[in-house]
Amino acid sequence: MPSDRPIWCLAGPTAAGKSATCAMLAKHLPIEIVNVDSATIYRGMDVGTAKPDAVERMQIRHHLLDILDPSESYSVGRFCQDAKDLIEAIQTRGNLPLLAGGTMMYFNALRKGLDDLPSANPGVRRDIEARAKTTGWPVLHQELMRVDPVTAGRLAPHDSQRIGRALEVHIITGKPLSSLIGTGSGSPALANLRIISLEPSDRSVLHHRIAQRFEQMLERGLVDEVARLFARGDLDASMASIRCVGYRQIWDLLAGKDSLETAREKAIAATRQLAKRQLTWLRAMSDRISVDCLNPDAPSRVLSIISQGV
Repeated sequence: MPSDRPIWCLAGPTAAGKSATCAMLAKHLPIEIVNVDSATIYRGMDVGTAKPDAVERMQIRHHLLDILDPSESYSVGRFCQDAKDLIEAIQTRGNLPLLAGGTMMYFNALRKGLDDLPSANPGVRRDIEARAKTTGWPVLHQELMRVDPVTAGRLAPHDSQRIGRALEVHIITGKPLSSLIGTGSGSPALANLRIISLEPSDRSVLHHRIAQRFEQMLERGLVDEVARLFARGDLDASMASIRCVGYRQIWDLLAGKDSLETAREKAIAATRQLAKRQLTWLRAMSDRISVDCLNPDAPSRVLSIISQGV
């Protein structure tokens, strides 16, 4: 496959219809999906991540699903290397790699390159985590807002892993993380990346979809799924897997902190905030091709774009 052919990405906020679009594309194109998702990488986390089921996986070959135990962590750097390796392998088979998902930090790293950032400093991290235990992560999020508003604006107030890392980088280098991203000094940008973005023309309709989908997750056994993770005893609320939207709120329910109704309300609100952050990332990508995800013809529009560009 010629190296100058575009590498297609299908991005969008949660509940925008990415999975349905992928299913339609697979009927017309020899695609293999490289999942760009920081939650579907975990085994045993199926319902709350809207992971494709066994039938869907038989119809379309998916990659980067179920590659980690929830106790493990996954870095942006590892994702970039895995994605590049998979793209090469898929192209070698004569198929079309489609990078699909909603983890915008992963997409951004592929677009701009991965930077040669300072290694983790255990002492600095311990100090940050100690302060977080005393004051709470939202307070540290506000601290990050003062020294690096660009990065802070893209993070949720309880995103302990990313807030901690951004503060660590600032303490070590004296510079905001946002000023160090995009140089590609650690790993070059992926050439010929083309992003199709599913975006809603009416945010309220997307909010309705989000609420409806979370209700469906509850009906399909989300509480039982999180209960199995909770019962393991080796996981806790600080881990990246448990911080995933939906899981964090049900975890608090099982820990006796919230009622089911409160957990439901918090999960839906958190998912809406996630969608807002995803759209903020996407709209900063001026070269993206935007498609209205609320238009019934959206999948056909995506097919037309890819078919013309292949």
